[in-house]
Amino acid sequence: MYLMSCTRLDLAYAVSKLSRYTSNASVEYWRSITRLSRYLRYIRECGLHYGRYPTVIKGYSDANWISDIKDSRSTSGYVFILGSATISWKSSKKTIIARSTMESEFIALDKCGEKLRQFVEDVPKWPKPVTVICIHCDSQSKIGRAQSTIRNMIRQLISIGVISIDYVKSKDNIVDPLTKSLSRDLVYKSLR
Repeated sequence: MYLMSCTRLDLAYAVSKLSRYTSNASVEYWRSITRLSRYLRYIRECGLHYGRYPTVIKGYSDANWISDIKDSRSTSGYVFILGSATISWKSSKKTIIARSTMESEFIALDKCGEKLRQFVEDVPKWPKPVTVICIHCDSQSKIGRAQSTIRNMIRQLISIGVISIDYVKSKDNIVDPLTKSLSRDLVYKSLR
């Protein structure tokens, strides 16, 4: 779990999925663990690299609605990038059941906005006032809902100039590995 939450963004979904079966491990589970171990050996030279510029935070948010038919709960995630390196991420299975893809995506955006607000408040040397931080998401309906007249935290953060929301194509959304399993080619692409 330490690897997933503190050092390896690319392991978040796989470790989260595998940890659900630790109490009832099957042969398939152990094959997956072996495969994950081989993957770790293959990528051991990869790492996070922080440059000096730009010092702008960007956020990405995504959700996978009903990724598991058995319990009908979505998986959501977010990533924050400073310059060219990831500084914070999370992938989690939701405890509530969303009624639609848009609702699932909006819950993910709300969690992303909440974490961003806490992050900016917790860093004492962060220059105030904070420049507008762009959160990228791949759902037009989520962007529309965030800017609607319905009172919500995301709309409040937009109105006071803390965040802006921008559309990004699903294939360019870097949070995808946190919310769903990907093909081998897409995993290798996300490592570059």
